[in-house]
Amino acid sequence: MNRKNSLGRLVASVLTLAALLAPSAQAADETVRIGYQKSSTLTLIAKTRGTLEKALAPLGVKIQWAEFTSGTPLLEAVNVGSIDVSADVADTVPVFAQAAGAQLTYLALETPSPEAQAIVVAKNSPITKLTDLKGKRIAVTKGAGVHLLITKALAGVGLSLKDVDLAYLQPPDARAAFERGSVDAWALWDPFFAELQKSSEVRVIADGKGITPYQRFYLAATSYANKRPDVLQAFFNDIAQTGKWAKQNPKAAADLIAPLIGTDSPTVERAIGRRSLDVRLVKNDVFEEQQKIADTFLSLGVLPSPVVTKNALLWAPK
Repeated sequence: MNRKNSLGRLVASVLTLAALLAPSAQAADETVRIGYQKSSTLTLIAKTRGTLEKALAPLGVKIQWAEFTSGTPLLEAVNVGSIDVSADVADTVPVFAQAAGAQLTYLALETPSPEAQAIVVAKNSPITKLTDLKGKRIAVTKGAGVHLLITKALAGVGLSLKDVDLAYLQPPDARAAFERGSVDAWALWDPFFAELQKSSEVRVIADGKGITPYQRFYLAATSYANKRPDVLQAFFNDIAQTGKWAKQNPKAAADLIAPLIGTDSPTVERAIGRRSLDVRLVKNDVFEEQQKIADTFLSLGVLPSPVVTKNALLWAPK
């Protein structure tokens, strides 16, 4: 009888211990899905150095990485629930995502880097100024920061999108079109800009300086932001510190991520030099600027429906 009681107590202890360990095991298996693109400089650095994995490990969270061609498909993935956290995307991209019904939370921003995007033509092109773009075919990625750049650049010289022929292309296809001469100009951003400067002789017709600030935002699905604010806190802390490190060590940063981007270190260092890499919390006044972007694209018939940008949320550390 005593033996049976002892066995029963042992079984009960084992079951109790298993129950106690189960939540920890579950937490250890939890995954945050982070999307990024080639221009997600700081996220690429954090990924390569392994700092973000180390920051999330104490929270029992692992990372599943996913690369996208640009910010628009990245936030589309957030919208449909296949990505939890988005690395930095241009300021225009959240507006298009909201128009598609995405429930977004702004996590952080990278302060303006206007010279990290540009409108370029081939060196031997007869196009020498913005007014020469009238009637020309221009490659641009729909919804990207350069979409706003070309819009405002043309408006500044009395032209509109109706005066040009926009070819909506993702960067790889845009480059192919540009190099074979099937488009007259290309509105692009780093690192694609730096890569093109390395391999082709091009002239810059305009960059963002004095036209559009080109801020970049980190975002999360609101459902995930509500569920794991601790993960967002760790993400923000690591990305902010990574920005400080990269600004102080641009060559080392370029050496790290050049293989991931698929180019050489000097090209990446050139791109890094045009970025602020200054990561900060987002303030409420961001919605006013985002609303201007939304209203601009709506008036041009580019945005499919009106957007109230303040319907998105702001994350704030507890």
